[in-house]
Amino acid sequence: MLTPEGLARVLLRRWYVLVLAVLVTGVACYPALRPAPRYQSSAVLVVKPPRTGNQPNQLTNLRPSLALVSYAVVQQLQSPDGQAELKAAGVHGTYRLTPRNSGTSATPYYSIPTLQVESEQTRPEEADRQVQLIIGVYDRRLNALQAGQHVAPGTLLTVDLLNRPGTVALPPNRTRAVAGAGALGTLAGVMTALWTERLAAARRGRRLSERHRTP
Repeated sequence: MLTPEGLARVLLRRWYVLVLAVLVTGVACYPALRPAPRYQSSAVLVVKPPRTGNQPNQLTNLRPSLALVSYAVVQQLQSPDGQAELKAAGVHGTYRLTPRNSGTSATPYYSIPTLQVESEQTRPEEADRQVQLIIGVYDRRLNALQAGQHVAPGTLLTVDLLNRPGTVALPPNRTRAVAGAGALGTLAGVMTALWTERLAAARRGRRLSERHRTP
């Protein structure tokens, strides 16, 4: 069993391996210090009930049951079949569908049928396009869900945007990237030093065996 003192002696003997690991880690960390720009586009949609004569403003007739319908569509999109449909529509990269509460502090959680759609891309226009694609797939899924339940055309739920997609630049997280690369480099250097020490010990053992066998 290798003791801490033994490990220190091995690392001192194999110092050149550690130096090489530091150089390779430095090269690997350079891209982390200059990451590609990232942009996040975000939009909030709402599932609205049909307009009626008694309640022409659809936003005043929102109910928790609509939030359940909205969440059911989100679950469909998170399934393998939904993921395949999103991919076929051209959706790629990092994206999120987050049900959210748009009411006040007194409003029960998720009782308002709103959904925040986010996408992260390397170009702002692409981030906006991805959000639009996701909203389009969501709308088709909602219509298919209602068609499967034979909902009458005059009572269909519809999707509307509370705010249009807006894009912001994401600050790069250089510290985490450098720390991760440094940790991997350190581990790789220590493991390589131990491997070279074991390899050298095995060679010394073979040489001693050959000397003992030689008359």
